[in-house]
Amino acid sequence: MKIPAIRAQIGTWVYYISTLSFKQVNDYVKRIDDELHKSVLLREMLQRSISDNYKDIAHYIVTQEERFFNSLILAVYDGEPMWHEIRIETEEDDEYMGIGVLELLGTEKIFPVDGQHRVEGIKQVVAESELYNEEKIPVIFIGHKKNEEGMQRSRRLFSTLNRYAKPVSMRDIIALDEDDIIAICSRELIDNHVLFANERILDSRTKAIPESNTSAFTTIITFYECNHHLLSLYLSKKGSKINDYIRRRPPEEDIKKFEKLCNEYWDSIVENIDVIKDYMKTNPASALAMRNREGGNLLFRPAGLIPFTKVATRIKQKNGWDFSDIFLKLPQKLLDMKCPIWNNVLWNEERKTMVMNNQKVVEIILLYFWNCELLTIKEKERMIRELRSLNQLSGDDEVADIISQTEKMICI
Repeated sequence: MKIPAIRAQIGTWVYYISTLSFKQVNDYVKRIDDELHKSVLLREMLQRSISDNYKDIAHYIVTQEERFFNSLILAVYDGEPMWHEIRIETEEDDEYMGIGVLELLGTEKIFPVDGQHRVEGIKQVVAESELYNEEKIPVIFIGHKKNEEGMQRSRRLFSTLNRYAKPVSMRDIIALDEDDIIAICSRELIDNHVLFANERILDSRTKAIPESNTSAFTTIITFYECNHHLLSLYLSKKGSKINDYIRRRPPEEDIKKFEKLCNEYWDSIVENIDVIKDYMKTNPASALAMRNREGGNLLFRPAGLIPFTKVATRIKQKNGWDFSDIFLKLPQKLLDMKCPIWNNVLWNEERKTMVMNNQKVVEIILLYFWNCELLTIKEKERMIRELRSLNQLSGDDEVADIISQTEKMICI
């Protein structure tokens, strides 16, 4: 192969930037074998690290017209690769160096230091069809030596590239992803829905809302997770997998229908829940009355809003009711964090702090008071057991007292 390339250096690494066709990747790039380890065990560990993710990459290639990849980093050893430099001079006497042709004689061995899954995905596509043979992927060639020093150097580069590579953050997915239906519809809602205007949704790296924030209804990560449950509801009738709708852009008809479902859900919350109506009247947005040192309202806490959404979708899936009808059946005083049922489950009254990691119990409790006929016997038993444990009670009678107190409070 004679490949046009750019030669450059960073640190101690000299490298060559070029492209390879998918067919060339298939023919010349091999899996890592004994290039990084002499031990058979360690070599096999690296081979097993290749997960089924390469199948998703292959599917991406054949289904996404706007496909694109980061560069493969390929190590080359053995053989006699040669660099033929071309110097370019301009009329202004500028001189450009480092441009030329990298010649590989075919006896070289090439393996991926970074991009193993992309290589395997490309190989699968080429094995199944010739349509993609001439598509080209950017590559970076580095030199490798199969002695102890060379192996150590390449191992260090391999681990550095993989250790410090960060996955795309959820915030970036929500802001930019054009395949994930939840991200697409979440952006539409943020742009156009009244509940999320005027600083009512917080750009945060986590679900948590800092105590200093007094305006937001919820965080963008919590909002995305709520919409994730709405997608589960949407797909429940289609029998489709969620991954098919977040990794590959679905048809526009599905996007429009899912947008409609999301709008129906959030519209119904604004129209039917009193505390949200009160919040919407504050301008600028103020959540002080709904999220404070006295607990406030369950909907203004991510640990409450997510199971609330999950229960609402469960009721709709089971009964087929409109969201408006579902919220009309909700005992809204149950959302007050001062309800006895939430002490030590969602709110610590003594410390005036949130209690985390009880979302499943919160979900069961909400369903118990909202639409108890949908609870299974095991869920009812779990609710009793968890309430007894979290409140350090000695018997079920004391649990019954808490439930009775809550029923009296929400029925007033």
